[in-house]
Amino acid sequence: MSLPVDGGPADGTDVADVARALVAELTARGETVAVAESLTGGLVVAELVGVPGASAVVRGGVVAYATPVKATVLGVDADLLAERGAVDAEVARQMAAGVRIALAVDGVPATWGISTTGVAGPDPQDGKPVGTVFIGIAGGSGAEAVELHLDGERGAIRRAVVSELLARLRSRVRGVE
Repeated sequence: MSLPVDGGPADGTDVADVARALVAELTARGETVAVAESLTGGLVVAELVGVPGASAVVRGGVVAYATPVKATVLGVDADLLAERGAVDAEVARQMAAGVRIALAVDGVPATWGISTTGVAGPDPQDGKPVGTVFIGIAGGSGAEAVELHLDGERGAIRRAVVSELLARLRSRVRGVE
């Protein structure tokens, strides 16, 4: 999937609008979200907490930029990381599932866990070209990962990942996907 280099969602909706709508929908449903980020380095959780009232739904975020942190904090299988590297669909899936647990409150996992891992550039990583990204979404019925192939410079790729992940989570919350 190629997204516009300005980082907007594929349908042209402003990411701040998507974040506002997502926070409102999660609030209305009494649901929560926890965020695990690698290549986005905190941009996803920053977009969410920029919305007034986000504290009702955002559990927090883990920036697992270093590969070993994905295993030690988020519970990603260390053998998987050693075998495939951090830029992998299963890694994104395990990050999303793991952050739900890592940011549990009173033993209750977050309703949703979301994650980002990939290569924003300038150089390839783990044998994957720049623009290869995996996003993960985990809920009570399991976790999934989606592979994206993005164009543009480092900042544009990172912004596009934020937009795409929040739009996909909003669709899942609404039962559209």
